[in-house]
Amino acid sequence: MRIGLTGGIGSGKSTVAAALVEFGGMRLIDTDAIARALTLPGGAAMPAIAAQFGPAFVAADGALDRAAMRELAFRDPAAKRALEAILHPLIGAETARQAALAAPGQALLFDVPLLVESGRWRALVDRVLVVDCREDTQVERVMVRSHLSEGAVRAIVAQQASRTQRRAAADAVLYNDGITLPQLRDEVRRLLASPLF
Repeated sequence: MRIGLTGGIGSGKSTVAAALVEFGGMRLIDTDAIARALTLPGGAAMPAIAAQFGPAFVAADGALDRAAMRELAFRDPAAKRALEAILHPLIGAETARQAALAAPGQALLFDVPLLVESGRWRALVDRVLVVDCREDTQVERVMVRSHLSEGAVRAIVAQQASRTQRRAAADAVLYNDGITLPQLRDEVRRLLASPLF
């Protein structure tokens, strides 16, 4: 079983992923974590990023200057595509490597923030699980977590698929708004016990 997990920024996707691993014994492949690792000091993507974008996008420690790249990608679609052309093949290769480490019969959980936007992931998984919440809730959570301004968070949300688009792609939706963490974890348990899994 190959599960694609997605949700907008601040939806609680990482919390749901941890619960699915804990209760469902799934092997988690976190594509966002893979992308971050590729852009750390010494990361496999950094030589190509430095060659493509120049030293202004490399921090003093040799990692990607994420703030500078985020700002460039928001205002320049061509730069965003160039970055994706570097990262996506590397992410794909590492995703496949990690998936191959699963135990026989172990379900694979692919945490893919941009699953709907990518257009290709739907064909690679058996089920799509969406973690959903109101946009205002996303903004509040990310402002607290990442210390970004409301405008910056809303700009990120606007770049992602809409709630309607994500829900339309889903085989199941976990609504993570106005509930406690124990209640969310109970929802995950109920989902795992459903015919979907």
